[in-house]
Formats: sequence, structure tokens, C-alpha cells
Amino acid sequence: MSSRIKILPENLTNKIAAGEVVERPASVIKELVENALDAGADEIAVEFQDGGKRLIKVSDNGSGMSREDALLALERHATSKIASDDDLLSISTLGFRGEALPSIASVSRFTLSSREKGSIEGTEIYGEGGRIKEVKACGMAEGTVFEIRNLFFNTPARLKFLKSKETEAGHVADQVTRLALSRPDVRFSCVSDGRMLFRALNGDMAERVSALLGRSLAADLFPLDRQGNGLRLSGLAGKPECSRSAGSHLYTFVNGRFVRDRVFQHAILQAYRRFLERGRYPVAVLFLTVPAGDVDVNVHPTKHEVRFRDQSCVHDFIVSSLEEMLQSTPWIRKPSVAAVAPEAVRITPSEARVASVRESLGRYQQQPAPEKIQETLFRPEQRPHESAEVSAETTSRPGDGFFSSLTVLGRYLDEYLLCQDGDDLLIIDQHAAHERVAFERLRSQFSAGAVESQGLLFPEVVELSHSEAALVAEHSAVFRQLGFDLEDFGGQTRVLKGVPRILVNADPTRVLSDIIEELAVLGRSRTLSDIQEDILMRIACHSVIRGRQLLSGQEIAALLSALDSVGFASNCPHGRPVLRRLSRSDIQKMFKRV
Repeated sequence: MSSRIKILPENLTNKIAAGEVVERPASVIKELVENALDAGADEIAVEFQDGGKRLIKVSDNGSGMSREDALLALERHATSKIASDDDLLSISTLGFRGEALPSIASVSRFTLSSREKGSIEGTEIYGEGGRIKEVKACGMAEGTVFEIRNLFFNTPARLKFLKSKETEAGHVADQVTRLALSRPDVRFSCVSDGRMLFRALNGDMAERVSALLGRSLAADLFPLDRQGNGLRLSGLAGKPECSRSAGSHLYTFVNGRFVRDRVFQHAILQAYRRFLERGRYPVAVLFLTVPAGDVDVNVHPTKHEVRFRDQSCVHDFIVSSLEEMLQSTPWIRKPSVAAVAPEAVRITPSEARVASVRESLGRYQQQPAPEKIQETLFRPEQRPHESAEVSAETTSRPGDGFFSSLTVLGRYLDEYLLCQDGDDLLIIDQHAAHERVAFERLRSQFSAGAVESQGLLFPEVVELSHSEAALVAEHSAVFRQLGFDLEDFGGQTRVLKGVPRILVNADPTRVLSDIIEELAVLGRSRTLSDIQEDILMRIACHSVIRGRQLLSGQEIAALLSALDSVGFASNCPHGRPVLRRLSRSDIQKMFKRV
């Protein structure tokens, strides 16, 4: 009887390994660029076509390889990075497994050209599907050039799972951006279909961030450099005003390697918890340096995950370092003049008086006179332009709908409306109510064809990352339907010429960035039709009243009437209740009347 268990052939095992290492064109470029950095290159050029599906070319001026080393590099588990068990416990290079090159070669038509420093000629190796077809000498500059053509040509199942050309190009550009951020001392260039995406000259971290992420964003980042307990945290962290709705702008590096570590990211969010509203993420480019023996990078084939020997120590160090930096940043309120030592700040008596008056005005809140307190609590306040007839009409005016028929008793904290329905007391959250109305109107307009748009008198320039620009290009029709008029301004820059009319009094650029983040995060696992409501919720939330805002009697009447015109008005789009009801018996129980 023949054995049912068989040893797989080498070409099949290489394809299986490629499935773990080579997820998409961006992961191929990651492995090749990391090898170039390990080879000591100070100039790296990346070119690709058709999102990397047709061609990937990575050139470097590193140490290069001899003929024998180039042939060995294409064998599985062949590497120059480690040689013993002890080396595996203290890895200081980006690559070390010896799996990337044979895995890439097994699913592509590849050409490897390399010339070792001091050698008079180079070596060129051509292969298909992991099999070497030709080896010959060639003339070339010192360094290494990889050309990967027709990626996944022999694994059509993997090829069909790749996204559109624009999406894959965005992933590649983002990958090169992360690699370029990790080494500001190395010159990088990235070319897509003959078009230069970016060129980053060697310099300091601030210059590299400005070149890759945009000058406007770089201006909102603050330098950080802290050391302690054998650890070092350095880089740039953003002020709360430039936060994002997702963590895509959190660039975290451990010993120069980009990682998505939960401990690292949780520490960042904890440090920012007092400065950001819930659901917002800071922008940061942070480098954590840890002794090589205290971190394990051999956790996942893509090496995006690490494991620290002492996680709590690393976490607390990151939190304390960021909190210390945040306390000293310009956007945090400084101590008052009275608390500053006289020798530290010199001010004239006139400047002191002006500052005192400004501080008093800032604290000033008009208080009702004692005899007016009852009237203030139980009747809607009148603004100077309102007449007594308007307030009286608003206070008790029967209408056709439920909300319009309520008797408005007053306001609480300028956030909640107190209304009466028969013997019951109703408390209405005006923000949640307004958000529901705005969402329903947006959804109605969107279903009808397009959200009503309003042109901007002064168009705003918006700088996008490569993946964001690719996302906007791919979903340009959706953005037009949402009411955004975006015009190409060259490269990754767009001009915002029109916004949804409902956002005229909001910050349209922030809403736009949030929608792009929403598409990037939710669009990975859901269709566009599934996430349309999430996007409309985002627009509605930014367009409505926030926090404490005093509404006039006419505004209250209009809000209650609008609630009658929408469905499911008892909750806001996010599920929070619009109103709470207290029955007469509930109130009597509170006061021990029954």
C-alpha cells in the first residue's frame, strides 16, 4: 500500500512560502528595499508599473554581491544576516530569514543584477517561476538591481485577489514612504508608470517628514527625544488639532523597523487621552530604540509584529515620554502671568492691565437676577431681536407631529431641551436630534443623485498621502455625489472648490480627511454601498450643533418640526437616544410622593 503522506516538491513549497511573505506588490518592494538598506545603500530607487503587477524595479548602491553569493541568495534559508542561535536572539538587521528572494522569484519572472564593490564586472541572473534560466556577466555600477516582472503569473488565484491599479499603487507608495521615513539619511525616489511620485533627499527627520507627508502637516509636528532605562524614544508627534479619525498616520518604528505593535500604539493613545476627543487618533512618527536582545522580531513572516521582553516597562516609558513632551508643547496653555517668576517674563504695567481685563472677559458669564431665575428655568429665553409673541407661540403650540405638539418648558445647560407631553417630562438632546435630521436629509439627497453642494469663495488646498490620493481618484464619482468638488492640483495635492452645503459653517478639510480615512478603513472589508451610511453619518456629525449652544425659540420650533419629518427620530444615526421620558409616577417616586 502506497503512502498517502508525501514530501512536496521544492517549487510548490516556494509558492507556499511566497503566500506568507509576498502578499501584494508592496510587500515585494518592502523586502527588496530592506535588503538594500541592510547592504549599506545610501541611495535607493523604486520604479513600478501597473501598480507593481507588470514591473517592479529596485536599484541601490549598496555593497553588492559576487556571482556565488547572488546564486546562493536565491536558495531558501540562505542569508548573510545570522549564523547561529545566538544571532537569532539579538537581530539588528531588517532581514534575516533568507526566505524573501526565493519566495519572490518563485512567483515572478525576475532578473537579479549585482556588482560587488571592487569587482570589475557584475553578474546577471534571469529566472522564471523560481527556476534559473540564464547566468552571465554584465557591466553595471556597484550595487544591486532587482527587476520583478509579471508578479503572480504562475499563481492566477493570487493574482485575481489584487486590487485595482490605483489601489495597489497607493499601497506601494505608502510602503516606500514608511521605509523612507525610517531612514532620513538615505536618498529615496519612487516612480510609478514613468511619473515621479516623490524624491526624498537625505537630511534630518523634519525635512524627510515635510517631503513625504507635506509641509502643512510637518508644521503641526513637535520634536521628541527622551531616554531612560536603556530605551530611547525619538521622532515627531502632532498637536491634537491635526488628529485623524483612524490610526493610519501613526508611524511607529522599533529599532528602525516599521511595526504595527499594539503595545506601542496603545501607549501613544493613552498619552493623548486628555488631549483628543474620543475616536480621534494623533499623527506621529516615532522611533523606539530597544536593546536587540529585549525585542523579538521573529513573530510573523511579514515582520510587522514584535514582542517585547518587558512590555509594561516599554509601555510606561512611551507614555511618560509623550506626556512630558505634550506638557511642554506650544499648543498647551501656559501658566498665567501671576504664576511666572518676575525674572522669567518682563511685562509693563499697561500690558498687565490689558491681560487682566482679557482674563476677566474670558471668565465672564452673565447670570440672571434672583427675581428672574424662575422665569429663566421654565420659559425659553428671548434674544434681543425676538418678540414676546414668538416665545409664547413657541412655548405651547400644538402641531401635527409628535415633536411639534410638545410644550417647551425651557433649556438645561444649553444642551438639552425640557418638554412636556401630557403628564410626562421629556429631555431632548439637541445635538443628537440635529444630527438625526441632518443625516436623514443627506441620505435623501444622496439617494436622489447628489448632495447639495456649495462653492467656496476661497478654495482650499488639500495635501494627501499617496494612498489617500489613490483613494480619491478611485472614488472620484462618490466624492462628487457627496457634494465635494475636488480639482487636481498636481502630484498628491487637490484643490477643494466646493463642499456639501450643510458643511458651510464647519471645517470642510477635516471632514474630507475623515471621509477618506473612513473609506480606507471600512472599504477594506465592505463594499461602498455598505459604508455609504457611515460616510453620511460623518458629514452629519460635523455639520450639526455641538456642545452648549443656546437655541432661540424659533430654532427650537424648527428643530422639533424637522424631527417630525424624519423617520426613527428617537435615536441619532450612531444609536444614541434623542430623548428620555420621565413619567409623572417616576417623578413622584423621586420625591417620595407615592
